[in-house]
Amino acid sequence: MKKLLAFIVAGALLGAGAASLAKLPPAPPKSDAEKKTEADKAAASKAKEAADLAKAQDRAVANYKKNHAAMGKK
Repeated sequence: MKKLLAFIVAGALLGAGAASLAKLPPAPPKSDAEKKTEADKAAASKAKEAADLAKAQDRAVANYKKNHAAMGKK
């Protein structure tokens, strides 16, 4: 029984090792339309992140000024 279990474990390890060395087929090339839509999405995402960062910076500056003035400092 122990030999059978050892053979099963060894087979599973060999199978896992072989599967880890297998290569996936290359992805199909993207068309020009797909590339353009991907670039547009990336640009829109970058613009939204920049706008969100600007809003956060403006809130931080306003908060700093409000708290700084409340402490009686210039």
